[in-house]
Amino acid sequence: MPGAALISPASVRWPFEGLALPWVVLFTACLVVVAGMFLWTVLLFVRGHRAFLHPPQPPAAGADAFTWVFLVPAMNEEVVIADSVERLVALPVARKRIVVVDDASEDRTPAILAAIKDPDLFVLRREKPDAQTGKAAGLNYAYRSLRDIADRERTIVVIVDADGRLAADAPLYASGHFADPAVGGVQALVRMYNRRKPLVWLQDVEFGVYGHLFQAGRNAWGTAGMGGNGQFNRLSALDAVAGAEGPWRDRLTEDQDLGLRLIAAGWEGRQDLRAVVEQQGLSKLRPLFRQRTRWSQGNLQAIGLWHEVMRAGSLGLGPRIEQMAYLFMPFWQGLIGLGLLGAVVLAITGAAPFWGGGPTWQLLLFYVLAFGGTSLGVIASRAEQGPFGWLVGFLIGQVYTLYSWFLWPVLIRSTARQLRGRGSWAKTAREPIGDGGTEDAQSAVARQTQSIARG
Repeated sequence: MPGAALISPASVRWPFEGLALPWVVLFTACLVVVAGMFLWTVLLFVRGHRAFLHPPQPPAAGADAFTWVFLVPAMNEEVVIADSVERLVALPVARKRIVVVDDASEDRTPAILAAIKDPDLFVLRREKPDAQTGKAAGLNYAYRSLRDIADRERTIVVIVDADGRLAADAPLYASGHFADPAVGGVQALVRMYNRRKPLVWLQDVEFGVYGHLFQAGRNAWGTAGMGGNGQFNRLSALDAVAGAEGPWRDRLTEDQDLGLRLIAAGWEGRQDLRAVVEQQGLSKLRPLFRQRTRWSQGNLQAIGLWHEVMRAGSLGLGPRIEQMAYLFMPFWQGLIGLGLLGAVVLAITGAAPFWGGGPTWQLLLFYVLAFGGTSLGVIASRAEQGPFGWLVGFLIGQVYTLYSWFLWPVLIRSTARQLRGRGSWAKTAREPIGDGGTEDAQSAVARQTQSIARG
């Protein structure tokens, strides 16, 4: 056969041939992990696209089929709090309660909130030493104020960060999921409203990939996670996992912790790609690295929930294994990072070239494994744009892959902090919001409400 020599056994060389055994073991393990992650990404891509094409439809009464409680944790948020709360006040839902937890703010936050006159707005002021002890404590404080609500099955608690801009149609789309009584949580798609800045634009891409791939890909399993801002939870589901203080635990990523415990308790978690919450991205590297270090350390803390997830009787074996693989993602990332550093060391010392001139198919395979998964994620995030969006997504994926590697050092820092038992973190300062092409809250919600009415 013509070309048979190209694929004959004699022409196939093991890519790590000639290296010492420890290097062969390391690089072989990396290859297995990367190949497994690529196949996993393909699976999530297919399942996420199905979720995009077939979202649940809202009930006949729409968002008015439920009561909505919006919890807004606020500590020194004078720059953004009015914008966020005024948008919630203007939301077109029949029954709502807006609960702002003023966590001993020392700036103009209390005065700004006092100037907003609306019967649906309730401000809970916390004072030191109980205040400023973490986001979970503030949310639990607000949760305990909801004991007067009788119909807890049809009450939805929504977390909106102080810089959050919840779209007017987000409750409508979330209601389609909560029409299923098995659903305990729904996560909105997070976007950055100041994404004109290059670094923030990459964060916007990152959240799009996470929502469309890793979240929507789990919808049919009911294992989509909760992500803090734009997190919807059925009040009865929160009751099911609440302790003496409330449902949230003192973790660096209390949202992820809650989502996993809801799944372990038998509740389903969903991602809605139509419901959007916008927030302020970080335009400077130092605050971004500090934020991602906190998130990465929170992921390490969440690994301790693996046994609860594995015992979740409501999940099949496949979804439980998938959740386990995702929980241990820091280990896979660490292994791959060590492999890359090892390859650089071997290339610099001359012990082995970075690329040994192997066959073309081998180079293509390594490219697909290195860039294919992240490219699929970006393509998925642009599914609504059709073929052109897929092409743009592929091109953006090349840049986004480099950005994801740029953030890899946070894993080292977060691991070091976790090993030293350091769990404190500094609050990231907000930036002025007037330079992001914004519109006032009333106009924004009015425009979105008209869009809902037009169907």
